[in-house]
Amino acid sequence: MEDLPEALVTEILKRITRISDLNSLSLVSKQLYKIEGNQRGAIRVGSGLGTATEALTSLCARFTNLRKLEIDYSGWIPEHGNQLDNKGLFVFSSHCSSLIDLTLSFCSYIDDSGLGCLARCKKLVSLRLNSVPKITSIGLFSVAVGCISLSALHLIDCEKIDSLEWLEYLGMDGSLEELVVKNCKGINHHDLLKFGSGWMKLQKFEFERKRERHDHYIGYDFYDPSYDAHSTDIYDFSCESLKDLRLAHIKTWPEIGLRVVLGKCKALENLWLEYVYALNDNDMIALFRSCSNLKSISVGLNLQRYCSEDGYCETRTSFTDNSIYALALNYPMLQIVDLKFTGCSRDWPSEIGFTKKGFLALIQSCPIRVLVLNTANFFDDEGMKALSSSPHLETLELILCHAVTDAGMRFIAHTPCLSNLTLRACHNVTDVGMAELGRAHKLGSLVIEYCGEVSLQAAQGVAKSVHYSEDFPDSLMKAIGHGA
Repeated sequence: MEDLPEALVTEILKRITRISDLNSLSLVSKQLYKIEGNQRGAIRVGSGLGTATEALTSLCARFTNLRKLEIDYSGWIPEHGNQLDNKGLFVFSSHCSSLIDLTLSFCSYIDDSGLGCLARCKKLVSLRLNSVPKITSIGLFSVAVGCISLSALHLIDCEKIDSLEWLEYLGMDGSLEELVVKNCKGINHHDLLKFGSGWMKLQKFEFERKRERHDHYIGYDFYDPSYDAHSTDIYDFSCESLKDLRLAHIKTWPEIGLRVVLGKCKALENLWLEYVYALNDNDMIALFRSCSNLKSISVGLNLQRYCSEDGYCETRTSFTDNSIYALALNYPMLQIVDLKFTGCSRDWPSEIGFTKKGFLALIQSCPIRVLVLNTANFFDDEGMKALSSSPHLETLELILCHAVTDAGMRFIAHTPCLSNLTLRACHNVTDVGMAELGRAHKLGSLVIEYCGEVSLQAAQGVAKSVHYSEDFPDSLMKAIGHGA
């Protein structure tokens, strides 16, 4: 290897993608050590990182073209030694002149002083702060002013951030294309409207409110099902570039807040709405009027109280067939639909705001490739029969869909393009249903989790790839726990 031209060695190293292999190769010779270090564009460090200034300087000297750095102390305990502190972050910001992407996770030794060092990183494009407990709005403002190339900012579990001068500054600057705010107690979704003209360039936006202990209760608030938050444009901003929007666990009454964004997204392609309080059909209709490019929609719905002007009150999920019909009529490119219902009883079908008829209209009108239904009490074997004629459906996932039986498996087995089927906690599907699927010889992948009437023996051989578990899925437990 020592006799090979450096350009050839560099080209060989470029073809090696596994970090462990690169680390091993760098120990073979000084030449490989140097070339590999110069070539490496990304590293991830955490517990075990030498925090002495000399050690960090040496690390930076080895990786001279470092563009992406992730510092992650998840699972750290004091016995692991000191974490990277403000001085250490100063070393990185001073020596890594090519740095464009930085992630700090669970860094409890870094505060505003350290974050301010990042103002030296004029090429920094993306900054992710995940559980960095000491930083405040002061440090973020330093980043907003100093990092002139910043276009992506993620703030997750940063509880001391409250005042929003940094957000207003970034809004005026208009450089952000991606903004994600999750579980930051001091930031309310109404505050994000201060982003002003910054909304114009934003392409991806996520906001998730930090949940409280009582969030899973229905509560005593009543919402007006006819209220139209979009009838008057009281917020003068546009979201013309926004393609990805996610809102989770927010309350849009009595203050409207981010609810108005739904009526301003002309380019929206992917939408996630997870347990957003007080929404109604008018919000969905406003969305449909503003854009026609929607390709993916994921909605998590829980029980809420609605009371109309004539005094009629009901407890149900937010949207009715009016929303579903509007979705079916306006989105010819809709390919992914994920619907999750929390707290709805099988004994009260009316708790889900829309009906099987409305849902089947959506299925028959849009070229849906991926469909996920979680606790969809309205969905039964008749629905499976309708799905079986869907010419584009490739992936179907059913979770806690108790009205689907072996008859449904017989129908779905004949879906023209179906390749991937997942059943989780569907207890009315049995080995007989597996036999129906097996006879069709169509499935490439089958996942069976916690379906008590399906045996491993019956599932084996039904698809090219089979995953089987009798245990309650961790993902399902997490989903239930997060239902607001």
